[in-house]
Amino acid sequence: MKKVIASGIVICFLSLSFVALAENGPAEIALENKQGTVTFNHQQHQTAIADCSTCHHNGVDAGGCRSCHDGVKASDSKKAFHALCKDCHQKSESGKVAGKKCSECHVK
Repeated sequence: MKKVIASGIVICFLSLSFVALAENGPAEIALENKQGTVTFNHQQHQTAIADCSTCHHNGVDAGGCRSCHDGVKASDSKKAFHALCKDCHQKSESGKVAGKKCSECHVK
């Protein structure tokens, strides 16, 4: 009987963990563009940055970045990504500065 209860608790815990991960979006995001694909480790950034609005300034339900950052409604996505990534990485404690060379992020 103890094994059944313990198994049930483990199953519930794992189920809740998967639901929590699903609500936080994909672990990795590939941003394709003509300079090469930028693979963004979303999960790593979620761990390092507690407040989602740091990047998702219109909220996570507002849609993808390019839905607004089209160069008309808001600055184009290139300017927005470069500003956000470079500024944040220059201020980060890790000391890793993003974007010194295009090829550091953009992979063809």
